[in-house]
Amino acid sequence: MHINLSTIQSLCLLRLSAIGDVCHAVAMVQAIQRQHPQIQITWVIGRIEYQLLKHLPGVDFVVFDKSQGWRSYFNLKQALAGKHFDVLLHMQVALRATIASLAISAKVRIGFDRARAKEGQWLVTNLRVEPLSTPHVLEGFMGFAKALGVEDLTPRWNIPVPETDTDFAKHMIPDAHKTLVICAAASKAERNWLPERYAAVADHASEQGYRVILCGGPSNLEKQLADAIQGFAIQPIDNQVGNTSLTELLAVLKRASIVLAPDTGPAHMAVTQGTPVIGLYAHSNPGRTGPYTCLDSVVSVYDQVITAQKDGEISWGTRAKGEHLMALIDVESVIVQFNRVSQQLSH
Repeated sequence: MHINLSTIQSLCLLRLSAIGDVCHAVAMVQAIQRQHPQIQITWVIGRIEYQLLKHLPGVDFVVFDKSQGWRSYFNLKQALAGKHFDVLLHMQVALRATIASLAISAKVRIGFDRARAKEGQWLVTNLRVEPLSTPHVLEGFMGFAKALGVEDLTPRWNIPVPETDTDFAKHMIPDAHKTLVICAAASKAERNWLPERYAAVADHASEQGYRVILCGGPSNLEKQLADAIQGFAIQPIDNQVGNTSLTELLAVLKRASIVLAPDTGPAHMAVTQGTPVIGLYAHSNPGRTGPYTCLDSVVSVYDQVITAQKDGEISWGTRAKGEHLMALIDVESVIVQFNRVSQQLSH
């Protein structure tokens, strides 16, 4: 399935959340822009995700604020009133996205293939991307660019940040400072590694001449985890959790030497900046959701956990269940990866 892009003037992208997923979607958008810069792109996006991407070149944003409940759909319809797009890229499998898509007028409505088009998505689309058996989320998204005839699907990112945010990051991480940034908290507590183990890796990094910075959002969960890591650590740690906006954090991740994180948005933010990431995985398949350019430095117990939990054939996106799975990741395995990545940086 290919569409003649030379006839397309306008395109609407529907991808509301989450941080990691919109980072993947940026690579897809910019692949389209490189080949077909004439297309006007409108992106319907979540409120928090907009804060990260609002400076993206050549994209008009319409913010969908789900916290407004049913009014969010009414407000979206008002924001798009009178607008007609040549193509809709419906890139979110969620009931609220399916409902939101009804406010978008488009001739061609591209969704996922039937196997992935859950939550009624297949009811509101008229074309599908080609099916993939074991895709990374980013590759699944690139299927939308491929459906539009885009040939170069190599992911590249240009997410601009204001100069003040770059200056903020330079002040936090001066030039030539070896720095490990730990973004310790995932969206769900069960996906977080143990604070004493983060502290052990932080101490090891400090002994190797690295400065260690904790980064993350302002939630109580993230602050408590950061305080616990500091409490277990012997060496000093700079705790910046809750002190950065998303674009400031992006600038900090760009200047970091190495980023350590579980299955969480900042891991993918770091990928967009070309920074090496050590990802920690137990609940989800890192082949599907890991830091795309750093899959060889992931520390994962997912395979052993999922084969213990499931018999027979295991579908690609299956999540493992359990509150204490991350405890199966030992400190030694993470230090081995840290040493390997650190050595690569020094050569």
